[in-house]
Amino acid sequence: MWKILLLAALFALLALAVWFAGATWERFAGDAMPAYGYVAMAGGVLFSLLVGGGLMALVFYSSRRGYDESQGDFRDRL
Repeated sequence: MWKILLLAALFALLALAVWFAGATWERFAGDAMPAYGYVAMAGGVLFSLLVGGGLMALVFYSSRRGYDESQGDFRDRL
């Protein structure tokens, strides 16, 4: 039950944040953005999410495979 309440609260916060961003944008933007501006912005957001997700996947993969393990202290080689 707690998970459902937490999920509902998080979605409510997300909806509030999206509404606030939209209302603020409309209030302070002045001129309306053309359609290609929305397409470019959506592309930039999507690209950023893909790059961020890919980097996080690489960090997870590297951690699971042991590539992040220490190879010894560098002072031992001096």
